[in-house]
Amino acid sequence: MLKHSFLFIFFFTTLWFQSLPAQHTPSQNERNLFNHENVDSEYLLTIEKINEVFESAYIKSEFTADVYLMFNNIEQTTKKLNIILKSVKVANLNVRNQQMYYTMLQDLENSLDDQSKFIVKQDSIIDGVKKHILDLAKNKNVLKLKNDTLAQEHFRKEIQVLIEKSGKTIKLLTEHTQLLNEKKRIILENKTSIFYALQTVEDRLKKSELSHITREYPYLWSTNRTVKKIDMPANFSEKIALEKDVTLYYLNYIRGGIIVLVFLMLILGLYINNNLKYLEKTGYIHNLKKLNFQFLNKGTWINLFIIGLHIFILYSLQAPAIFTSLLYFTLLISIGLLFHKNWKKSNLYNWLFLTVLFAALSFINLFVSVSFIERFLLLLINCTSIYYIISQLKNTDNTLFKLRFFRWAGKIFIGLCILSVIFNFLGRVSLAHVLSLSATVALTEVIALNVLLKIIIEIILLQIYRTRVQRGTSKIFDYKSLSNNLKIPFILITGCMWFIVMSSNLNIWRGIRTAFNTILSYKIHIGEFTFTPGNVLLFIALVWTAHLLQKYIAYFFGEIEDEDEENVNKKHHSRLMIIRLILLIGGYLLAILASGIPLDKISIMIGALGVGVGLGLQGIVSNFVSGIILIFDKAIQVGDIIELNSQRGRVKSVDLRTTKISAPNGSEIIIPNGSLLSQNITNWTYTDNLQQVEISFKLSGDSTPENINQIVHQALNKVKTIHTNRAFQIYYTTLSKDNYGLLVKFWCSIYRTDETLSEAKKSIFNSFHDHEITVTI
Repeated sequence: MLKHSFLFIFFFTTLWFQSLPAQHTPSQNERNLFNHENVDSEYLLTIEKINEVFESAYIKSEFTADVYLMFNNIEQTTKKLNIILKSVKVANLNVRNQQMYYTMLQDLENSLDDQSKFIVKQDSIIDGVKKHILDLAKNKNVLKLKNDTLAQEHFRKEIQVLIEKSGKTIKLLTEHTQLLNEKKRIILENKTSIFYALQTVEDRLKKSELSHITREYPYLWSTNRTVKKIDMPANFSEKIALEKDVTLYYLNYIRGGIIVLVFLMLILGLYINNNLKYLEKTGYIHNLKKLNFQFLNKGTWINLFIIGLHIFILYSLQAPAIFTSLLYFTLLISIGLLFHKNWKKSNLYNWLFLTVLFAALSFINLFVSVSFIERFLLLLINCTSIYYIISQLKNTDNTLFKLRFFRWAGKIFIGLCILSVIFNFLGRVSLAHVLSLSATVALTEVIALNVLLKIIIEIILLQIYRTRVQRGTSKIFDYKSLSNNLKIPFILITGCMWFIVMSSNLNIWRGIRTAFNTILSYKIHIGEFTFTPGNVLLFIALVWTAHLLQKYIAYFFGEIEDEDEENVNKKHHSRLMIIRLILLIGGYLLAILASGIPLDKISIMIGALGVGVGLGLQGIVSNFVSGIILIFDKAIQVGDIIELNSQRGRVKSVDLRTTKISAPNGSEIIIPNGSLLSQNITNWTYTDNLQQVEISFKLSGDSTPENINQIVHQALNKVKTIHTNRAFQIYYTTLSKDNYGLLVKFWCSIYRTDETLSEAKKSIFNSFHDHEITVTI
């Protein structure tokens, strides 16, 4: 209605202005009347106002760059939608493709909603401009000018300019209105297409679910045994072209993620290469074999490629089937190349069988039309695979299937293949395909993730060994126990990866994820406090991660249990303790913020904690605060030899609550930090690691004190562990003819006191014995 009224007013006004007489010579009285100053100013202001309205209308009616960008987005969305709709129309049984279609259609639906809102906003701007122009027809001054023929004749040139400007503005408004209406129509058509496409995809996904009961195809024995051979080549080429289009569309869709992944892999590759080149430069690269390295010593980039493929597969859960199959097939080939020199022939044959099996099932699933021959071929492959895996599980010489996790995966493989055979007989072909591929993935993914786990452990061990070499310690450490400790968190991660990949292949991951989201977002009310299981889980996860990081962060700096106590870097340990403290405090603060607990509730909890501290937690808080003081005060550091209440030992670690001391007899003393600050402590290594020791002995023989001093100096200089930068001290406790009592003092490392005393006594004894002087030590 607004549009028609606007056009009517426009044409009426144009005709009115154009109906003005070509020439009119006003009389003298008319001129006098018209030249009245107030009337002239009023009409000039009216004409200026009309001019401003049309100029403003033209500016507002023009489309900005973001509008044309949105028009381009609408065109791109339509192209993308046409590709997916073309793919959806083909009766493709592959679950991967259907999952991708579902995700992409939902994303396109969201894009269409944004586009629709944007177009509506632009349409409202155009309507506002039209309304502003229509308001001119109701303006009193405009109506007065319309009825004043003398004024029209006097301002003929100005009115003619207004007619041209209004025509230009109205033309622009009309074109843009039509363009916006066209975009609205396209968006509405796209939304309708997406609605029906989503219904089709959902229906196909349901057919591959275990809970779906309806038979999809006739029973195997009732299937038509003939296949139209004429249609097969065209159908195959059409599917190839279709899969290519879908894959290219998906790659364009995730190109940002690909760039980020490649960038991260390049950084990781440079980091690994830097460590390897450093060890090669220093001559310790051969020690990697002693650390039982199996992958990184064979080259960086193939290992990096395997890591990237694992991440990409997990990132591309909704990728097209052919794309995922190629990724996974490449991963299997890469692992085979990595192991071809280490595995026995039987293991390589098993891996080759699984690789060929995966390729065959993927090809059938993607490109072979459903028929009796196709279903019979799938049945034959499943039965052959079941027989082969059972025989390998019984084979005692097969080292690959002796592994516990691989045996469990083998049993899962057999179970899924049996289900595939059953559903194939019953006409559930989509589900049979899903189960067959999932069975192969279940078996191969276990080995692939195990390889990934070992590569990650080797990267960490490489960093530890490189740091130790930099610090002058090149001996092989206890890498086995360290690897076992590091495996625990990574086993949890790889286990989750295996579960996600498996559930995605079985088409149950979407349901599991939805169920988890529902459970985790369920609100629980306790009094005035409201929380969700997701908040609690996130709080626990962040706290656990913080403790895990502070526990293992030292490994990345080359710190392990068998560190050389004499060459310990105390400043390095102090920095590590500060990093641990920051990780713990930061982790707890982040956990509190992520848990969604309101700040007013936190203040209540702090108040309650204060009451708890006052009632019975003083000791714990005192030890915690004392630990922070010890970390920053640096009066006691890791590696120090301290003495407390007649107990002496080396400081093994300074934690936030306790300090561990290793006693000389092998026991470990755990002392609360509060006790360390409240008592007198003797720190033997606060300034340096040197300790003065003394040896007393008696001599019998013909000699002089000068000769004795010279012999003692020669004997002590032979002992390499004695610190010769500080002078030896020789004291005579007794003096008589041919009998002397001596006390010798010298400096040595406190960590090698007993060894130095023993060597010094032997050297003194041998030196005096060579000079035929009897010595009693």
